[in-house]
Amino acid sequence: MGSTAPKLAELTDDVLYGDIWERPQLSKRDRSLITVAALIAMNRPDQLRSHLALARKNGVTEEELVETITQMAFYAGWPNAVSAVAVAKEVFQKN
Repeated sequence: MGSTAPKLAELTDDVLYGDIWERPQLSKRDRSLITVAALIAMNRPDQLRSHLALARKNGVTEEELVETITQMAFYAGWPNAVSAVAVAKEVFQKN
């Protein structure tokens, strides 16, 4: 992203990950679950892919992520959840 949109990359690194993700009021694990749920709801598979992997690094289990997808089916729509399952399968196979 940095070569195409350097300011966006800078803001992502410095503000989003350097500040927001480091705030102590929520754990990184909780932030990951919230972010995954939001990305499922918005049907954003490209960002979901990287955040599923980050969630695993932040201590969220595959079982918990699948349960999150299942929960979101009833709040964000069945098609969004089915799409998220396909992304999760891809991410889990890489790990």
